[in-house]
Amino acid sequence: MPGENLSREEARERAALLSVDAYEVSLDLRSAVGETGAEPRTFRSVTTLRFRCAEPGAASFADLIAPSVTSVSLNGKDLDPGEVFDGSRILLEDLAADNELVVDAQCAYSRTGEGMHRFVDPEDGEVYLYTQYEPADSRRVFANFEQPDLKAPFRFEVRAPEGWTVWSNGVGTLTDGVWRFAETKPISTYITCVVAGPYHYVTDSYSRTFDDGTTLEIPLGALCRKGLAPHFDADDVFLVTKQGLDFFHDHFDYPYPFGKYDQAFVPEYNLGAMENPGLVTFREEYIFRGKVTQTSYEARANVILHEMAHMWFGDLVTMVWWDDLWLKESFADFMGTFANVGATRFTDAWITFANRRKAWAYRADQLPSTHPITADIRDLQDAKLNFDGITYAKGASVLKQLVAYVGQDAFLEGARRYFKRHAYGNTRLGDLLSVLGETSGRDMAAWARSWLQTAGVNSLTPQVLLDAEGRIDELAVVQEAAESHPELRPHRIAVGLYRRTGGTLERYARAEVDVHEPRTVVAELAGAEAPELVLVNDDDLTYCKTRFDATSLATLRSALGELTDPLARALCWSALWNMTRDALLPARDFVDLVVRFAGRESDIGVLQMLHAWADSALVHYVAPEWRERGGALLAESAERELRAAEPGSEHQLAWARFFARTVGDEPGFRLLRELLDGTTAIEGLAVDQELRWAFLDALAQHGHADEKMLEAELARDDTASGKRHQVRCLAARPSAAVKAQAWAQVVESDTLSNALVGATIAGFARSSQRELLAPYAEKYFAAIERVWDERSIQIGMDVVSGLFPAYQDSPATLEATDAWLSAHEDAPPALRRLVLEARDDLARGLRGQACDAAAARAEAG
Repeated sequence: MPGENLSREEARERAALLSVDAYEVSLDLRSAVGETGAEPRTFRSVTTLRFRCAEPGAASFADLIAPSVTSVSLNGKDLDPGEVFDGSRILLEDLAADNELVVDAQCAYSRTGEGMHRFVDPEDGEVYLYTQYEPADSRRVFANFEQPDLKAPFRFEVRAPEGWTVWSNGVGTLTDGVWRFAETKPISTYITCVVAGPYHYVTDSYSRTFDDGTTLEIPLGALCRKGLAPHFDADDVFLVTKQGLDFFHDHFDYPYPFGKYDQAFVPEYNLGAMENPGLVTFREEYIFRGKVTQTSYEARANVILHEMAHMWFGDLVTMVWWDDLWLKESFADFMGTFANVGATRFTDAWITFANRRKAWAYRADQLPSTHPITADIRDLQDAKLNFDGITYAKGASVLKQLVAYVGQDAFLEGARRYFKRHAYGNTRLGDLLSVLGETSGRDMAAWARSWLQTAGVNSLTPQVLLDAEGRIDELAVVQEAAESHPELRPHRIAVGLYRRTGGTLERYARAEVDVHEPRTVVAELAGAEAPELVLVNDDDLTYCKTRFDATSLATLRSALGELTDPLARALCWSALWNMTRDALLPARDFVDLVVRFAGRESDIGVLQMLHAWADSALVHYVAPEWRERGGALLAESAERELRAAEPGSEHQLAWARFFARTVGDEPGFRLLRELLDGTTAIEGLAVDQELRWAFLDALAQHGHADEKMLEAELARDDTASGKRHQVRCLAARPSAAVKAQAWAQVVESDTLSNALVGATIAGFARSSQRELLAPYAEKYFAAIERVWDERSIQIGMDVVSGLFPAYQDSPATLEATDAWLSAHEDAPPALRRLVLEARDDLARGLRGQACDAAAARAEAG
């Protein structure tokens, strides 16, 4: 990554100097197929860039990352590429008031999912291309000014191999062997896009007539690799798309502004999706090759709607710099769930949000790298790492709180004014606060100081005092903050009181209250009958960690499964998990709760989250001497629930997958083998190809599936997905030679694609193989700075995070991490951040283990 960074200050200076009028980009992608004999494989990229300079005679630079530049011309004058191009920047001197820059370069195809990614399908040998840029990889495809506030219209033309189809942001036509695309509206470089190849393409259309009588027609398209076409449920994608367009037109009062709406599901994609206007890209894993639960369909719908919201929040109106990344991501994350609940069949999506998205936010907000939602982004490396749980999930949670604070009507009217006032422009925090202040009449500056400009998560705990008759004399909510982030915030919350009635735990009283101070009395609940459970963030109105008083915790230990409201139940599970992570609840107690009550969980998304949390509790938080026993308890409960589940249900599928993750004894391995070979069946359980790989993964990591067995399975599933599964399973085998080979493939070589790097890391790092992995702790710290320097930032992030010795969970590993940090104070801040985050997770796990061990000793007397 040397020389490829861009600082905020450099971007500010360039934006003050330059204004961009238009781009014309010509790409020749015919080199994507056939043998070239050259590495790296390259394509021709010719960019014509017209721009103005506020200070004629001044100097600036354009951005380009390319193996070579053939020619550079500025205002008709040829420049020597060897003198003006340094590998990432093109020096532009003596600028005129009006300028034309023409750059002819050889750009490289990518194997890392950054820039122009090239994928060869192992199933049929076909080549597929797509681009991915955010935050700053369009410069790997064409010369430009790579910053979000230098917007311009774009015209693309592409030459491609015969028989291919090419898509871009605008409508395309093929004439004389060249694909030419309609000029875009003014957009930022990072949301331009090209997809090319023999993709399977399905079309539909959307029509909307507005109150003024005008009609909007939007051509819809959806595409994927040919090998996935039999599994592609495009009808459901189009259904959610149309529902989303209706919803956003109803609420935003601004017609979709970018013409067509294609959605491309592409291979080896690093992200969930990307909001390129007119051509949204998604990871192809959202096309389901086997049976999945409704959680997966809900998640896909959420992503479709999240990206659609970006057409307004992010594409139409864009942040000036990555400091205000939240202006698009927090809003899109909120709007994804808001629209899912309001427009689709997934009416319980707020439960998923409370249980899954907020868990991501709570973890991120307690890391040493936590930051305000409006972050301090010094450069592009900072920006890359800030696509995190704060910017997305905490930001969305805070917007949910804002809706409760100002009211939904005022919030949406503010959004409508924001779009109309700043269409095709760039904004900062103050621009949004201004319109929200107008529509709500609230002091948005004070709200922003508390919620957007400070870091950390508050905890809210109930205090209940009863009178002589057993009724509530006083119920108060105590607000606390961590010492490192002491801000107490204004919370609009609902407090719910619950008690058991006829074998169920039901809410019988509720009050909403504004919590500002360290202690707030909820006067409305005085005189109510004594509760067995007090839930201080009932209905999930605010962003906080919920705590329990002693009575409430005792009730949950004995009767969590009796809580009938699914959202309240999800909130209680989330609170218990936070207590486990904070070493306030012994991890074996959380495992016990899962064993006793998870089988009664009706919400499939919550159940799958409980499985993930139980895994994490066992791997990171229970005392090491109890791991084997805890694993056996989880495996026993998983098999019991698998056999008891309704045949063919999604709960049965979830328990089957959890059983494969927890199995650890010979009878369990025998059951997996027999399910695979068909000698045993469980009524209703279809062991499709994806479930076969899940079972094989478990067998491989415990030494019950060898290379020959995995090769045979790949022959059965000789696809791109099958190859990723096989690579992961091969690396999971419990052998020193296997681990050495996997380490070398990822750390010492860069021949693997991004997807196979991820699969290899996933197989290498297994918690059941702690002794095998022990020698790699020292190797990790010796290698990471070199890897960070030599590899792309995406691969660097994958290696540094994925190979951290998390399973060597001892004070010695903590000391080794501290020693590396002390010795590398000058390492790139983004690299240090990843190591600091991994260290914090390790230290948190050790505190959890100490809590668990202490509880066991206390129980033993």
